[in-house]
Amino acid sequence: MTVAIVGVAESDLGVTGRSILGLQTQGITRALADAGLALADVDGLATAGVARFSATQLAEYLGIEPAWTDSTFAGGSAFEMYVARAVQAIDAGQCTTAVISYGSNQRSARSRKLGGNVDAHTPEAQFEVPYGPLYPISYYAMVAQKYLHAYGAKRDSLAEIAVAAREWALLNPAAFRHGAGPLTVDDVLSADQVASPLGTLDCCLVTDGGGAIVLTSLDRARDLRADPVVVLGYGESTTNSGMGAVDNLLRPGSFDSAARAYRMAGLGPADVDVAEVYDSFTITALLSLEALGFCAPGEGADFVADGRLRPGGALPFNTSGGGLSYNHPGMYGLLLLVEAVRQLRGECGDRQVADPAVALAHGTGGIFSTHATVLLGRDGRGEWG
Repeated sequence: MTVAIVGVAESDLGVTGRSILGLQTQGITRALADAGLALADVDGLATAGVARFSATQLAEYLGIEPAWTDSTFAGGSAFEMYVARAVQAIDAGQCTTAVISYGSNQRSARSRKLGGNVDAHTPEAQFEVPYGPLYPISYYAMVAQKYLHAYGAKRDSLAEIAVAAREWALLNPAAFRHGAGPLTVDDVLSADQVASPLGTLDCCLVTDGGGAIVLTSLDRARDLRADPVVVLGYGESTTNSGMGAVDNLLRPGSFDSAARAYRMAGLGPADVDVAEVYDSFTITALLSLEALGFCAPGEGADFVADGRLRPGGALPFNTSGGGLSYNHPGMYGLLLLVEAVRQLRGECGDRQVADPAVALAHGTGGIFSTHATVLLGRDGRGEWG
């Protein structure tokens, strides 16, 4: 059985004043409306970040009793992982209509409670926490420092990631930085440093937000309201909790998750028309470009030069503005999928990529700890745009 995404939506974004469950409900009802379905059709539910029993609490709040749930907590990559689980559940007959959702009010609540709680008995607590790292930026900064040293790259290449993200955000009215004006490389380099070599403009936003996607069988999807977007392949990798045991900081598990997704889909990097990639920090995106096969290890700095990732560049990348300039509500992986689907359906207005057939969404969780890649494609029987 082939499975498709039939509905997508964002919740309110930015500074909302809403509760987590309120944002979740917004995203779910909007995504179901996009698909032409109702809450009564939902018999599968996946979510994280609500509470200890996230899917249970959300199902009760919605008044549904799903036949299948998943609340695996793997950080920002969890939502790409849920796509794989939802496809498998639908294929196995465990459910017919699965919703994947997320919501966070971290900016309104002035809280970052999702990050940095290390159990006292873990190796990280014993061997890393005593040195006072800021979670998670100190760890990403360590990877960035290693990258610049190993490959002789300059901070300019990291800055280019932020500059490109801002240019896309200027084309997206929903972006948190839509009205903030363009960035320059010098702006990024001169911003206050947080953890060398990363400054404030190398870091993702802190916002409220969320959204949802709806999946069902492709046969059923073709009778629904929206153009179906087919799940072509997926792959994941879980590598580390702390950083002390990582053999090679410059080879995260995204190399493996991408290879598995490409193999399942029978595709390669050259087939990807638009890429939506987790950018918690500029180094996350730069290293992911290499892991996803868009360039070889060590070539990322040269690859992003000359505006390759900016609007009009050779690789449409983080076309919403990404976590750096669009929205980042604690975990960003769900919104990568929303943008990928909208691009394939031709719904992105001024930022729309010309006639894309294949989109990639890639999530990263923890401190380069969990990695999940999803390849999506237009339904060959549908009409684009």
